[in-house]
Amino acid sequence: MKIGILSAGGDCPGINATIRGVGKAAITYGMEVVGILDGFSGLLYNDVIPLDERSLSGILTLGGTILGTSREKPFKKQDSDIIADKPLVIKQNYDKMGLDSLVCIGGNGTQKTAAQLSALGINVVGIPKTIDNDVWGTDVTFGFDTAVNIAVEIIDRLHSTANSHKRVMVIELMGHHAGWIALHAGLAAGGDVILIPEIPYDIDHINEVLLERSRKGKPYSIVVVAEGIKTRKDEPAGNYIAEQIEKGTKLETRVTVPGYTLRGGTPSPLDRIIATRMGTYAASLLNRHEFGQMVAIHNNEMTAVPLKEVGGKTRLVPPDYFLIKQAKKIGTCFG
Repeated sequence: MKIGILSAGGDCPGINATIRGVGKAAITYGMEVVGILDGFSGLLYNDVIPLDERSLSGILTLGGTILGTSREKPFKKQDSDIIADKPLVIKQNYDKMGLDSLVCIGGNGTQKTAAQLSALGINVVGIPKTIDNDVWGTDVTFGFDTAVNIAVEIIDRLHSTANSHKRVMVIELMGHHAGWIALHAGLAAGGDVILIPEIPYDIDHINEVLLERSRKGKPYSIVVVAEGIKTRKDEPAGNYIAEQIEKGTKLETRVTVPGYTLRGGTPSPLDRIIATRMGTYAASLLNRHEFGQMVAIHNNEMTAVPLKEVGGKTRLVPPDYFLIKQAKKIGTCFG
């Protein structure tokens, strides 16, 4: 069997560990492995490299992806497209390369494309990747733990600055439409207010909470904001909340946006383990010819879910999630 591996969408800590897991396990099964460069673009332009034991060594701890990535969406037509029928070209190149299967490492958009390629007759296995932890069908994705660790370190450092200057510090964290990073990092780092897209907020209530903290002699407050919360005219979340707090409370307020910092650098030990587990499990699916599946973790057990059930869905934080209940018991405000 000859397999191709690609990574698509945004970069994320743990992609290289996953490539390593898939490749090394596949080689053990006797498969030939190639890497497809720059996501689905590599399938359009036949950009591939061989992956052997030597090229897979030393990449476990590396951030980013040795294969490169892109935002290419072959099933989404754009006026700037040079190639008219991208799905057809991908299928033709897949056959010309002599590939027997394809491993697609990526988030929601990548898994949707993987499902569409599967429907074209390409043997596909998906591996969920995102710091946002919002891929439907799995309890966790690699990259999330690293992002939370980085966010917590940043918030920890903001505590001392906030205390020194008696300020309200607002930190805006990535996550698109899901609040997983903000919730976990906010709880772990002692956020006084945590705002996530899944829970509506009342800025007047937030301001009253902050004023009450000030009246009780608490010199500063930490407000953790997910980037996907609703704001006025799609204004950046952190800036909007900071502006509304300072306007409504007269408390000195500053905003910090770590942005892409959350998804750069070396993956955490846990993410390396998750990535390796997912990669080796994907190879086992290939070996059993179980295609059209996405690797998943349910209750810490490896499993797989049909790709056709994953595409177009987002895993959001349930409003009654147990961490939200526990955070409320210690006085955390959710808006």
